[in-house]
Amino acid sequence: MPADSEEHDVTVALPHTWRPLGVRLAVIFFGVMLAVVFLAAWFLFDQEVRDTYTPFQLGTLAVMVLGGAAVGYGVARARIDATEQGLVVVNGFRRHEVAWEQAQTIRLPSGAPWARLRLVDGTVYSVTALQGSDGARATRGVAEVQALIDQHWLDQE
Repeated sequence: MPADSEEHDVTVALPHTWRPLGVRLAVIFFGVMLAVVFLAAWFLFDQEVRDTYTPFQLGTLAVMVLGGAAVGYGVARARIDATEQGLVVVNGFRRHEVAWEQAQTIRLPSGAPWARLRLVDGTVYSVTALQGSDGARATRGVAEVQALIDQHWLDQE
């Protein structure tokens, strides 16, 4: 059941992994910038100002920093893996394993934030590894995944 789309002259060796570029760079850049600003602000305070913070307040700051780090890690770990068995879609802290027989199409509509993987049963998974903001890189990734899906269906016929 290949997609009703243009032919793909794309070959991808398995296993293969696609990851977003822009969002990972943003997480690293802004994470480092926030760390620098927070540390500079802390050490630029006079010692008597730093001494006014209670352990509860410092704990709250630590929890907020750890929460931000967890969100950044979740965003940066997005990926889609193609293996002999099928596709593995990782979005944040969720993982979906999709056998080739289940995959129908993957699309990145114009203006969409990320690709969408449609299964034969109608289920749709967001694929945050292929971000619209990555431009041609994401478009190429979608074409490569679609070519693998099409190839599987052609092999079944």
